[in-house]
Amino acid sequence: MKRQPLEPALEEIERQHLRRHRATVEAYPDKGSRAEVIVDGRRLIDFSSNDYLGLAAHPALAAAMAECAARCGTGSGASHLISGHGREHAALEEELAAFTGRERALLFSTGYMANLGVVTALASRGESVLLDRLSHASLIDAGLLSGARLRRYPHCDAAAARRLLAEGAPAAAVLATDGVFSMDGDIAPLASLSEAARAHDAWLVVDDAHGIGVLGRNGRGAVELAGLGTDQVPVLVGTLGKAFGSFGAFVAGAEELIDVLIQRARSYIYTTALPQPVAAATRAALSIAQQEAWRRERALALTARFRAGAREVGVPLAESTTPIQPIPLGSARAALRAQQALLEAGFWAVAIRSPTVPAGQERLRITLTAGHRENQVDALVESLGRICAAALAS
Repeated sequence: MKRQPLEPALEEIERQHLRRHRATVEAYPDKGSRAEVIVDGRRLIDFSSNDYLGLAAHPALAAAMAECAARCGTGSGASHLISGHGREHAALEEELAAFTGRERALLFSTGYMANLGVVTALASRGESVLLDRLSHASLIDAGLLSGARLRRYPHCDAAAARRLLAEGAPAAAVLATDGVFSMDGDIAPLASLSEAARAHDAWLVVDDAHGIGVLGRNGRGAVELAGLGTDQVPVLVGTLGKAFGSFGAFVAGAEELIDVLIQRARSYIYTTALPQPVAAATRAALSIAQQEAWRRERALALTARFRAGAREVGVPLAESTTPIQPIPLGSARAALRAQQALLEAGFWAVAIRSPTVPAGQERLRITLTAGHRENQVDALVESLGRICAAALAS
């Protein structure tokens, strides 16, 4: 079979307004904050970052990373099971386990790899994996790679999930969901999903990448917000590159679960361990996040401020109370136009298009962080009001 030319495919992507282009962030002009960026020589207020607690540029993280790099070097040199598992890794795993209230935690290099490792270790051929329709791509890929039958239920519909579980044949080994959905900002019905999973003896896996550090009385995420523990949610996945401002991911759960992942999770076994300086920086972030609850409170307060202002000026909002605030615009072209208009007004807010979201549900994705100021949020609302009014009028 002849190799097919790629130009027609790219032309079709362009025609549909779906071609992606990377922007290079040249600098962060405010020391200790990433709320503002310089892109192509322009200073912009960044409302697309997942740095919810404003920790990514915190000097304590940089100091911890530098000290560890001077002591341990910049790379781990091998996988965890060969010679790459160091003291910083072990300490961070212990601290993450304590933070989440679970027996053990296991570090992964990325959230994508954590989801792949968990699902493929717990499900296999002859079983099924059940996912929310809007689950993260990593969970979908994990379900496909497991060899199990992949089934998906309507978004946040716990009753539908229960019905699929009751059908059996093949029995579900895993029921998995995002805790906070990354493009919609809404929260999964975890209590109801937990009841369904337990009734049918399935593993409930919650990928709480966007909830950990932000939600719950102690910042332990959507699971804490729902009042659930290890018995109700046996597998908790979290990332370190969002609220904790670092990089990597972890899985937390019972002793036996973590041991099984060490034995079976190919995305853990067959990759180089996270650099120890990254683990050291994450330990600093975890400590700050627990000591400075104001960061979490500020991110949520600014979210409420944004939503109140947006309603007043007629900006369409989704049903989200988390720092992820989608602005539905209905087409890729409209979303790109809104992104460009915001860019001209001094804001960096990226258009989200298919296939990241379903066709016809394109949007701007606004994220609020503890690093933003009230006047920045108010200025964004004012610009969005004008842009959305113009879009509706056209």
